[in-house]
Order: sequence, then structure tokens, then C-alpha cells
Amino acid sequence: MGSTWGEAIRVSIFGESHGGGVGVVIDNLPAGEALDWDAVLVQMARRAPGRDRSSTPRKEADLPEILSGVWEERTTGAPLCALIRNTNTRSQDYEALRRFPRPGHSDYPGFIRYGGYNDIRGGGHFSGRLTAPLVFAGAVCRQILERRGVKIGGHIAEIHGVRDADWNPADIPGELLERLSSAYFPLIDPEREDAMRAEIEQARLEQDSVGGVVECAVLGLPAGIGSPMFGGVENVLSSVLFGVPAVKGVEFGAGFGAASLRGSEDNDAYYVENGGVKTRTNHSGGILGGITTGMPVVFRAAVKPTSSIAREQDTVDLETMRDAKLSVHGRHDPCIVPRAVPVLEAAAAIGVVNLLAERGKL
Repeated sequence: MGSTWGEAIRVSIFGESHGGGVGVVIDNLPAGEALDWDAVLVQMARRAPGRDRSSTPRKEADLPEILSGVWEERTTGAPLCALIRNTNTRSQDYEALRRFPRPGHSDYPGFIRYGGYNDIRGGGHFSGRLTAPLVFAGAVCRQILERRGVKIGGHIAEIHGVRDADWNPADIPGELLERLSSAYFPLIDPEREDAMRAEIEQARLEQDSVGGVVECAVLGLPAGIGSPMFGGVENVLSSVLFGVPAVKGVEFGAGFGAASLRGSEDNDAYYVENGGVKTRTNHSGGILGGITTGMPVVFRAAVKPTSSIAREQDTVDLETMRDAKLSVHGRHDPCIVPRAVPVLEAAAAIGVVNLLAERGKL
């Protein structure tokens, strides 16, 4: 399985949704980095299940156990290994999925890829449960970045057509990112929350689910990070962002919207401020030629609706090879977008740490 990512800083995710636990090994972290445990737990709680009606009722403490790599609250330079135990599983809910794959889920392609030996309980290694160790790794990387003046935060840009307010991508306040990066339901305009929650609740009552869009920003990256062609910032960040289950699209800056602009509209005009170069707009998302411009790096990720829904759907019986019907049982999120925000922030932190380490900036 392709569960290891990164070159300068390498992250390896292990475990399965209903196994003994899930975890991560982080290689090549710089030694001597202080680890603020309370800050780690803030990020873990934002992603943890069972904290809100918009998420699955499955409750897990999501408390990482450090097995190696930290001593006296600082990294040692050895591989940092953390384990998060699974304590609340109901595997019987998934027995039927051996025969009846869920539409929209990995059950059928996983069955083919691994000859039927993949663990289907809770989605196994394909489960969103694997984002818990990803968030832990991102929380560690986030602290390393913050000490170097780099901040990461995101918000729920949209849930099922209900949009949050926009920020100015050329001038995103650090204070705003700090507020968003500690919230469970992060919005630029908190007054949009009720309308979003109404969409989620309506889907839940109809035994269905909804998706949305998450927008994130990285502040404080100097110009000149990244490489052209295959080593660009977009390439690196996209490859780790697409490791997050349910992400089906990633765009930077104006993204697909740039296709409807003229060059005179899309180009970000330069100007000098306090002896430094800036741009008046930020349609490029802070990246040109795969290299940072010094402006905020801005990206959006499309998060699909949760595939496990109770509404009856068409599927197949893999034993008889006949058409069949399926209603998914178990505990599932009617919308995973709020919990996806800290996961995408974490993925971005891991990607940015790699980009800086490759240039010797850590």
C-alpha cells in the first residue's frame, strides 16, 4: 500500500479502522523541537468523531501514545512513532459488505486489488479513521512551522451550496487563521453556520449526506520555495492533500476560475512595499512556476458527500454476481466537511515542512 509520503520528512501511516489502533511514524524530524501537547490535543479534538451532531456518533478519545522520538517534551531525532488506539468499534455492522460493496466507497476496488483479503470493517485501511494519525503528524509539523513564522488555517468555504464569506487572498490576517485553526466549525462569518447545519441535518433526516469545499491558506512562506516542473509547490501539496479520503479536487488561487479570465485580469500586478515585492491580487495562489512568490499560498479542496448512507442503493452480490440492494448500517457522518478542515490543514503542514526541509530552511 502507498501509505508512506515525503522525502525530506517522511510520514508512514499504519492501522485499520477496527483494528487495535492506528498510528504514524515520522522520520527525519529535526532534533530538539519542543512539542506542545495541549496544542496537539486541540487539533486531535477538532477531527475526533462523536463530538457533534453533524458527525458520526462513534466516539473515540483519539489520545496519541508516543512510543518513540520524544524525550523531555522535545524531539530526539529518532523516528517519532505515535499510536492511537481504537476503543469503540462495532464490526458486525460491516459483515454484509464482504458480498455487497457500498456505492461510492473503496469496497469493490479494494476487493479486486487485494483479492478479497482487505479488512472491510469500518473501511479498514481505506477509512477516514486513518486521518487521525495524519492530524497528529500535521500538529507536530505545524508547531515546527509556527516557530519559523509560518501559519496555516482553513475554513468551510461551502457545504451543499451554502457558502461562507470570502477572504482577500492577497491580504489574509494571521489573527483570522489563528481563530479558524482552533475551531471545530471554522467560518470567516459565523452567522453562516446555522444555514450550513440545516443542510447537514436535512440530509441526515433523509438518510443521505452532503459534501462541500474547504479553503486553506499558508502565511509566512518566503519567496523562492519549490521547483519547476514536477517539484512544484502545487505538485507537492496536491500529492499529500489527495491522500485525504473523500478529497476529489484541489485548486490553487483562482483555480478553474482562471479559465474564464483574460490575462490582464488573471495576472497579479507587482508593487514594492517596505522594501519587499508584493502583488496587488493573488490569483496565482502565491505560486508561479511551481515556486512561492511570498504571497499567501491559497488552495481549495472539494470534499465529496459521505458514501456510507442508510438510504437504499443499487449494488451487486459478489458471491452470486447478481444485482442487489444495499442499505448501509453503522455510524457514519452525514457530512465530513467540518472534520476535514483540520485534516487538510495537517496535510498542508506536512507538505510545507517537506518543501522547507528540501531547501535547508528548517
